Amino acid sequence: MERWTRSEPHRTWWQNFIRDSGGTGFWHEAYFMRGGMEGVYVDVNRPPLGFQAFARDVPMRGPMFSARQRLQVSGDTPAQPPGMAESDLYQSGASGREGAA
Repeated sequence: MERWTRSEPHRTWWQNFIRDSGGTGFWHEAYFMRGGMEGVYVDVNRPPLGFQAFARDVPMRGPMFSARQRLQVSGDTPAQPPGMAESDLYQSGASGREGAA
């Protein structure tokens, strides 16, 4: 899954969407074979959806910006183009509206 998220066209689409969603809300939830789950919500208005209904909302900043860090996955990242750096997103003037539950 991680390798796919860093491949084209997903990588470019996601970078563009995070910078400007155009008013479209997006959410996804992931369940992991080794345990754990997460949800990512971008421009999703209330009422709470999915995990938001019972889990606290944590801004995707600092160590929470990386799915690999959020899930405490060890090992090397795939040898494909890097994802989006936190500094790329927030220097571009994004509002910081993204959250993970």
